[in-house]
Amino acid sequence: MIEDIEKFQRTSKSDYRFSILIPTWNNLEFLKICVNSIKKNSHFDLQIIVIVNEGNDGTEEWIKNQKELDYIYSKKNIGICWGLNIARSIVKSEYIIYVNDDMYVLPDWDLELYKEIEIIGHKNFTLSSTMIEPTDTGNACVVVRDYGRNSHDFQEERLLNEYKSLSIVDWSGSMSPPNVIHVDMWDLVGGMSIEFSPGIFSDYDFSRKLFEAGVRFFKGKGNSLVYHFGSKSIFRIKHNKGRKTFLLKWGYTTRIFNDKYLKRGKVFDGNITEPDLDIVTLIINKVKQFVNCW
Repeated sequence: MIEDIEKFQRTSKSDYRFSILIPTWNNLEFLKICVNSIKKNSHFDLQIIVIVNEGNDGTEEWIKNQKELDYIYSKKNIGICWGLNIARSIVKSEYIIYVNDDMYVLPDWDLELYKEIEIIGHKNFTLSSTMIEPTDTGNACVVVRDYGRNSHDFQEERLLNEYKSLSIVDWSGSMSPPNVIHVDMWDLVGGMSIEFSPGIFSDYDFSRKLFEAGVRFFKGKGNSLVYHFGSKSIFRIKHNKGRKTFLLKWGYTTRIFNDKYLKRGKVFDGNITEPDLDIVTLIINKVKQFVNCW
């Protein structure tokens, strides 16, 4: 695999506030929107690292001409887990932010994250921006408002005029991108777990590893906003059995971790604690674990 992967570090600065990792797979029109939004709407000068999988839709040619971008190029689609892990080797800042290529960041999204980091004052945390999405999927961490579902019908001007009114209260359960952690925490837990490749439920596992490492501060910032067009690559891949892998690895379901540990979507009220699961829940999860072993 490694012989099919190339690294291109073209930036000369070494004092970036954040390093942005953007995996992409033949999604050029959305990637352009994402990168342009980071350049246009970010408060700080950020290192942008694009992880190009295949890139046979014109992405490879486009990225070669973007001299201010660093990038990873893989001839094959190596997925999120392998891609993010190899990109770590060219990160230049103290903080890594993982952003999907079908996202549009809104003004000062990075400033709000950094202001929170300064308040926290330590490395044992993970923070997320709040996503605005066009459809209601039942995610309590998301603001539902339709500004377009494709590159050709994106209502950028309307979004920029209205986004400030869409801020929500800070919420518990930071896990999904855009999310930021310190590089020391990334290295401590070993990055993304490749058994979840190409990536379904890898975010749950990564957060669970952070919890195992002592992180108890999982916060979503309600005033750090991004527009998410809505999973433009996920339906084109063969999904790994992430739920099963998580259950067998950690001994309980992703729902238990989401609801009982992270309390995802609830109003943020400080550090989370390990829950005291009742005996019925423990037995049910042990049975599920046993059944899934076969």
